[in-house]
Amino acid sequence: MARASFSDLAARTGSAAVMALLGFAAVWYGGAAFLTLCALVAGLMVWELARMQGAPQPPQPALVAAAAVLAAPVLPAPWGALGLLVVPAMAALVAPGRRLTFALGAAAMVVATSALVVLRADDGPVWMLWLVLVVIASDVAGYFAGRLIGGPKFWPRISPKKTWSGTVAGWICAALVGLVFAASIEGVWANPLMALSVAMCLAAQLGDVAESWIKRRAGVKDASNILPGHGGLMDRFDGLVGAALVLALYAVLFAFPPGLGG
Repeated sequence: MARASFSDLAARTGSAAVMALLGFAAVWYGGAAFLTLCALVAGLMVWELARMQGAPQPPQPALVAAAAVLAAPVLPAPWGALGLLVVPAMAALVAPGRRLTFALGAAAMVVATSALVVLRADDGPVWMLWLVLVVIASDVAGYFAGRLIGGPKFWPRISPKKTWSGTVAGWICAALVGLVFAASIEGVWANPLMALSVAMCLAAQLGDVAESWIKRRAGVKDASNILPGHGGLMDRFDGLVGAALVLALYAVLFAFPPGLGG
């Protein structure tokens, strides 16, 4: 059995508690509070990505461009889409050979953040909390199962710390989150929501792997040092970006929320 290592647990827990309080408050109240939080997170993640892709240091030009992208989820349609137009221009700031990676990553962040705004506005705080809790359950289960159980690595060349035990534990915990929400919301069937919860968990895990690939290619351990114990906002919200993108696609193709009775 792998030796458990929790040397960073205190810092991670403290940062996570602060983020959870701010995040859940913003999700619950919605409106300007949630829009502001989404805008701030989107802008800072784009800034982190620009730094990792070779934007000039200190990155004042990148910060200016990120501020424009930051406004995308705040502005009503179709003006919010203007944030995407900033991405190609901002890509010119990063190192040659990394511009496509930056453009795709930044566009994914803008679209995912905008999808979260739409989810909160259209479906209320309950479904937004469901998605966030699925991602958190996946992350927490993966962290503890990976260190307590260990075992084969999920993708050692890209994400050397991620294990199959943690990955599967995340699926199980995500399904349990879906089961609890289905039992708590009248008219929602358990099986479809549990299946979608596992799919969101897998999307979150792939988002984490994608960010690990970007960091490995850039030769950095963390996206930044904004969050003690976690690194940067990309390190913390990469899973939510992946889940939000897949959920947005699901909502376009199928009915959401899933499995509504009656």
